[in-house]
Amino acid sequence: MFDVYLIPIAAGRLEPYCEPAEDAEPLDPREERGLFRRLLDRFRQMLAEAEEERRRRARGEALPDAPTWWGRLQQRTLRGAAEHINEQRLLWHLRKHTQASLHHPDDVTAEQALQAMRTSLRKDGDRHLLWLVTTSILFLTSGALALLPGPNVLAYFLGFFVVARYLSWRGARHGLGSVVWHMTPSPALSELRGALQLPGEAREPIVLDIAMRLRLEDLPVFVARMVPARA
Repeated sequence: MFDVYLIPIAAGRLEPYCEPAEDAEPLDPREERGLFRRLLDRFRQMLAEAEEERRRRARGEALPDAPTWWGRLQQRTLRGAAEHINEQRLLWHLRKHTQASLHHPDDVTAEQALQAMRTSLRKDGDRHLLWLVTTSILFLTSGALALLPGPNVLAYFLGFFVVARYLSWRGARHGLGSVVWHMTPSPALSELRGALQLPGEAREPIVLDIAMRLRLEDLPVFVARMVPARA
């Protein structure tokens, strides 16, 4: 059962969130067919590097600058890719499931929670389809740069985002049309709504405690990004 959590980040707004297992592979080898195979291979490589970048930053490790301009550009892009992974991994992993448990604040009805989830999936599907078309056109156009000496930097990174948008779009469609959602009310998520109204120093230990109870290690980071603490 795939677990998705509706985080109450604002009055009346619920944001889907998940933390799939570290060994959960968002790509299926059977998807590697035809012209898409090389893009998927490149995506898998960059995904692994970006995830390692994210874990090292989470541990507070200082990362030395690469000695070459290509390496420094790759480092900066991987940081951006790591943020992209955090935002899109729910949709990437959702593609592989037909059953999911939707955890929602217990002061929100099951019907309201399901509607919020479906609204989010529709919005994401439309947004990622638009970006998929845009990045695909840019990627194909960047092929002209292959005639120039040196690495085709633009195509290298655009390829990652083409695959990312494609997987996100497919995940949104799958979540709307194929996944059976099982509603799970959560008192801890209702408690989280109240904690987010507190100033930073007061809310941090509460958010951490809720994250531990829900077994969501990265939840405090997600909350801090989505709901900046008040002074």
